[in-house]
Amino acid sequence: MEIKVRYCDGSSFTGDVEAVNPATNLHFRGQRVWLAIMEDLLAKGMKNAQNAILSGCSAGGLSSILHCDKFRALLPPTTKVKCLSDAGYFINAKDLAGTQHIETFYSQVVATHQSAKNLPQSCTSRLNPGLCFFPQNVVAQIQTPIFFVNAAYDSWQIKNILAPGVADPHGTWHDCKLDIKKCSSLQLKTMQDFRVQFLSAINGRVDSVSKGMFIDSCYAHCQTEMQETWMRADSPLLEKTTIAKAVGDWYFDRSPFKKIDCPYPCNPTCHNRIFE
Repeated sequence: MEIKVRYCDGSSFTGDVEAVNPATNLHFRGQRVWLAIMEDLLAKGMKNAQNAILSGCSAGGLSSILHCDKFRALLPPTTKVKCLSDAGYFINAKDLAGTQHIETFYSQVVATHQSAKNLPQSCTSRLNPGLCFFPQNVVAQIQTPIFFVNAAYDSWQIKNILAPGVADPHGTWHDCKLDIKKCSSLQLKTMQDFRVQFLSAINGRVDSVSKGMFIDSCYAHCQTEMQETWMRADSPLLEKTTIAKAVGDWYFDRSPFKKIDCPYPCNPTCHNRIFE
């Protein structure tokens, strides 16, 4: 059985603010939503599941990381429990202007939602809570098996971490972000440098045999929710393996999978890829 949880807060289900803004009636209580959903599903039979996987894409992918061990703790020890993060490995990198735009933004999210108490304590005991919204500071301590699907040229991260509007006031990157065929050679080089930063942020954090990854060189964001990128004949391949097969083999312990695509342009299976 597959259950899809609609994303209804802005903190990957970590917020817990008692006060409600009377002007907007906004509730920042994503953690309570998460707990209520889990309690409901457990009561409806999830507690008897033989196999369970917590997955999500983008903010849901980040949520799968932040809640992975908590999800494991809800189910019996006899249940096979693993997690899958698709396009949720957001990195802490400087933008085009050399500022820490995304770090500031995530710190504001954590403060607004009062998320600190719901973030992994293995991270908040060492770092500022805002930094614990970045998987690179969390995943090494995750005990539950987890698999990461991500594009090294993640299109959301290129648009919002590397080249957000605030760092590109003249809109030089506007066309490039929408269509990589319109990127200049300098812009492509900047994106390739971002890939190096991404790989640096994930390498060394996924060393455990229980962790897997499928890191391709597509210009994409979220690849597990569409047949075009999940398991179709022309889906992205790493070593002749689709994302679906890589995840399935890893989940059912048929074989580990921990592959990183070459930079460019050697993967013709990407519908959008970065060229030299």
